[in-house]
Amino acid sequence: MTLWTAVLASSIICVALKAIGYLIPPRVLEAPRPARIADLLTVALLAALVAVQTLGAGQAIVIDARVPAVLVAGGLLVLRAPFLVVVAAAALTAALLRWAGWAA
Repeated sequence: MTLWTAVLASSIICVALKAIGYLIPPRVLEAPRPARIADLLTVALLAALVAVQTLGAGQAIVIDARVPAVLVAGGLLVLRAPFLVVVAAAALTAALLRWAGWAA
């Protein structure tokens, strides 16, 4: 299977799932349990994406300047800092650590 075959197959599956979603009655989706599952699934997928992008380098787990940057961002989010401040502080943290030679 080539890369383009996988991309096309995935695209067709996504469109099919979206089309099937329109066939589900609204009362099913408005029930408390499916709404709660959808909320939790969104948070879990976002957390997994952050973990993979922070710690992943190919097939290896790498601890570098991204980890302290994400911790700084998380701390500022807990303190309810504005989003632009969070992004700038995390970027500055990673840049300073890389400049100091702590991590690549």
